[in-house]
Amino acid sequence: MFMEIDGHTKLVGLIAHPAGHSKSPAMHNAAFAQTEINARFLAFDVEPDQLPDAVNALRAFKMLGASVSMPFKQAVIPLLDHVDKTAELVGAVNTVVNHDGELTGYTTDGIGFVAALTDDGVSLAGQTMTLAGVGGAGTPIAIQAALSGLKTLNVFNINDPSVKNARNIVTIINEQTTCHATFYPLEDRDQFKQSIAASDVYTDATGLGMGKLIDKTLVDDPSWFHQDMTVFDTVYAPSVTKLMGVANAAHVAHVINGQGMLLNQGAAAFKLWTGQEMPLKDQAL
Repeated sequence: MFMEIDGHTKLVGLIAHPAGHSKSPAMHNAAFAQTEINARFLAFDVEPDQLPDAVNALRAFKMLGASVSMPFKQAVIPLLDHVDKTAELVGAVNTVVNHDGELTGYTTDGIGFVAALTDDGVSLAGQTMTLAGVGGAGTPIAIQAALSGLKTLNVFNINDPSVKNARNIVTIINEQTTCHATFYPLEDRDQFKQSIAASDVYTDATGLGMGKLIDKTLVDDPSWFHQDMTVFDTVYAPSVTKLMGVANAAHVAHVINGQGMLLNQGAAAFKLWTGQEMPLKDQAL
């Protein structure tokens, strides 16, 4: 049951663009109610040139912190006072905690990704994964997957400013984990198709399939997939993306959207803000 809003109610916010599709307010406000924490979570659609003002508002309003989503997971880092070592390694932040006016950035996306696979009965240990898109979500996914025992990682990224990060993440994985990672240009469609066919898991972290890109997918031919694999789309709204429809048509064994990843990464963020465990039972997205 919600506590009444009063002069002591704390605020947590989502910083994203767009933000209207987000399930985070429902998830976190339900958790605040169940734990009887006097706080509320709101979503803020922030224009890119307003990001510095939005971050300063966390201090000015003495907010507990914020969730950070696309396209700000990397852009927010220079605006923070501190960055957790894991977030520094992946070069992306999805959670900001306000410690008496000092803002620290963390990343919980990778944890949420692996937990979502585990919840669906999928283990990455000894497996081969193809990952498309190594930006704000794809970067922690790549790192956490490698740390979770993944044997081989095929990384695909378009030739845009994020390609430097994609190549760097491959180097980090090869130097600091037992996983063997290889970078490929996403423009190489033949290699992309071959890599997916040889994979146990295909993960799309590009953001295609949501918002204005709702009708877009990198794979529109079911024959690219095989029945024994897992297809994971990090998009959580809509609950069934165009990519997932293609995977379902291929009768893929495990077709997973981003809702479980959102829930599990959200639980980790909730604990960072409040020091309490998020009650996951009966959480609906």
